[in-house]
Amino acid sequence: MNTILRLLRLVWGLFLYALGIVVTMAARIGYAPWEVFHVGFANTVGISVGLAAIGTGVVLGVIALLLGEKLGLGTILNMLLIGVFLDILLGLHLVPQAGSFVVGVAMMLAGLFIISLATFFYIGSAYGAGPRDSLMVALTRRTGLPVGLCRGAIELTAVLVGWRLGGMIGAGTVIYAVAIGFSVQTTFRLLKFKVALIRHESVDQTWRRIFNRNKEGI
Repeated sequence: MNTILRLLRLVWGLFLYALGIVVTMAARIGYAPWEVFHVGFANTVGISVGLAAIGTGVVLGVIALLLGEKLGLGTILNMLLIGVFLDILLGLHLVPQAGSFVVGVAMMLAGLFIISLATFFYIGSAYGAGPRDSLMVALTRRTGLPVGLCRGAIELTAVLVGWRLGGMIGAGTVIYAVAIGFSVQTTFRLLKFKVALIRHESVDQTWRRIFNRNKEGI
């Protein structure tokens, strides 16, 4: 897959990810763990949800970098574009709000599978993990604790802080936490996508590859 197609796949995946988040928010039965924090932080500081997501991603990315993780182009674009796409989609009001709990559950599940499909495109570009995943890997490597425990601790912290800041928690928060792994696994299985075979590029590897290719073409 050439560089342009990989970049298009990456950006499309990030757009779908933002769309999936907006759908889960529109379900109005409780936000996903990180959206609890983003919305709570945004309301407290007086900024947009997208800007809160960007700021959070940058901070987490810097922490992961300081802990020894190598960041990829996908990590950087994840920090920036998901927040931008979130604000655009929320501003356009393209996704209707759920009018009942049953519709809300259906929308939450639909959002999970949109996010899972987005993850397929995003990870498949092989440009690196997102800042939250990078922090998870860094903590796992530094502490020696199981990856699930580190991921759970990070998201639990996000939920508790976001809730204290006014973010909405509810049945949707629980559904997301319980079902996201299943939806990702099911999507990957249907698409015959083996995530373990992906070899991600760091930013410097991407730069050297593109620069050397251009140099050879001169």
